[in-house]
Amino acid sequence: MADKKAANRRDPRRDSCKGRKGPLYAAVDLGTNNCRLLVAEPWGKSFRVVDSHSQIARLGEGLHETGRLSDAAIERALDALKAIRRKIKNHGVGRVRCIATEACRQAENGPDFIRRVHEETGLTFKIINAKEEARLATIGCHDLMADDAKTVLVIDIGGGSTELSWVNAKIAREGGSHGLVKRAPIQDWTSLPLGVVTLHDRFGHLPEEEAFPAMLDHCGQVIAAWKGTERVRRAMEQKGAHLIGTSGTVTCLAGVHQKLDRYRRDKVDGSWMSRDESNAAIKLLYDLGLDGRATLPTIGTERAGLMLSGCSILQSIWDAFPGERMRVGDRGLREGLLLSMMYGGKDQNKRSNRRRSGKKGGQAANGSSATTSSETPANQTPSEVTHDG
Repeated sequence: MADKKAANRRDPRRDSCKGRKGPLYAAVDLGTNNCRLLVAEPWGKSFRVVDSHSQIARLGEGLHETGRLSDAAIERALDALKAIRRKIKNHGVGRVRCIATEACRQAENGPDFIRRVHEETGLTFKIINAKEEARLATIGCHDLMADDAKTVLVIDIGGGSTELSWVNAKIAREGGSHGLVKRAPIQDWTSLPLGVVTLHDRFGHLPEEEAFPAMLDHCGQVIAAWKGTERVRRAMEQKGAHLIGTSGTVTCLAGVHQKLDRYRRDKVDGSWMSRDESNAAIKLLYDLGLDGRATLPTIGTERAGLMLSGCSILQSIWDAFPGERMRVGDRGLREGLLLSMMYGGKDQNKRSNRRRSGKKGGQAANGSSATTSSETPANQTPSEVTHDG
């Protein structure tokens, strides 16, 4: 399978760790479709990757129908998290931050699942709200904003939701990663109830020739209903304005557009696609059908069934906003988490220390006190990057 093969390839971001002196940090992102890890050390004003891992767990599979995480999905996620925990332990990571997103926000048994994760792996997850998810994704993509752009729209297509962040690019460039950590210049944002897994669950019973236009229509209605759509549309008419896409949908689509014979982050991350190029790649995936998509080296069998739902979200965003180009980012929440941990300032470090010592607890997005801590000291508990999203 494409993702498992990619998981064993070397990450181009990774440098030799011989002679490393700085502390190691780890970020774990438990999404609706993927479970991902990034281990890094501070490096200049950013960080250097030491190790990474991505595993499809499909945690949100069936959630749309039942409102609960299924037993099979829970077991897949636990298997992925145990593999991640072993990597963290083997590296001797000093600070770990773990977050869970839409599937755990929506599931009735989300807090119970998070408690079980802690019991079986020692990892303590925080279920973050959609606004924090949008902020972290923006921080992770801070250096993808073009020099001539006054405004950008960051698109984070996930398994259970899609976050849109309208960003003042000028302020973001001036502040750099440190400035974004302290005050992400997001002028407006939304979390749309559109995800690759949830759309597939809703429309996957239809033949693709019926499902794809139905998904496009549904996505268009959801985007139009956002009160910020018209304001952002006008802003995206400015010279230099562009989209930034971060998700498995976008990175896979970029690989298809570039006709790569295997997924290569060094070719995909930071690349550009025009609206016409994106639409052409989407049309190709539709025309190929499920079996044809599965043969593409940058997609494979695990992603083939979800690509049209992701493409319907992306094409609907292209239709709603006038930007003519998109910067592709193979990055997102994990990178934002790492930068927040490393460069969040004294206040961030104090909050982290309080969480680790148990002196102060917070609440998860759903109000559960069981998910209060988002950082886990690695010494208290017993790859490669593929596509995000």
